[in-house]
Amino acid sequence: MKDWNRLYSAVEGFFKAQMPGFLTYHNWQHTLRVLYFSEFIAEQQALSEEDILLLKTAALYHDTGFIHGPQQHEENSFKIAEIELPGHHYLPSELMIIEGLIQATKIPQQPKTPLEEILADADLEYLGTDDFTTIGESLYHEMQHFYPDMSRNTWNELQISFMKQHRYHTTYCIQNRLPKKLENLKRLIDQRNA
Repeated sequence: MKDWNRLYSAVEGFFKAQMPGFLTYHNWQHTLRVLYFSEFIAEQQALSEEDILLLKTAALYHDTGFIHGPQQHEENSFKIAEIELPGHHYLPSELMIIEGLIQATKIPQQPKTPLEEILADADLEYLGTDDFTTIGESLYHEMQHFYPDMSRNTWNELQISFMKQHRYHTTYCIQNRLPKKLENLKRLIDQRNA
């Protein structure tokens, strides 16, 4: 039988003990936010407890691969999950679903199932919130670790391009995050043109 609290504690311990401090965005706080919104959006859709558990599990693991760097971190995240989850009584068929969920967060996002759409949206729901600037700043600082020469203008151009290409998939985020995302995008464009 699966023990969510034991699994949660194990992944939390992994983040706190092993994830580098320069990950100012892909950290435990981000994981908690994705976990919260995954469950929240799933509950709006009246999904089964089993599906919600798989979704929450994928949310917990989706960025653990950053311990090896940003390249192919989704694949690396699943490798970590694939090693650990059988010890928490996850079945091979469940691991396949979790792999798809983690891959659904890869940019550009291409979720194929309703569950994958939820995790993809939960991962980027902040784009359509008042937290956009603060969270974006933490991502900028993290990016500067990997790309020390990245200027503020280059970062803003990256954000504008990314937000123009990004789209939400779930009804919840389309209704409750898209309008604010468009406002945030407009503000970035206005700042560029000022």
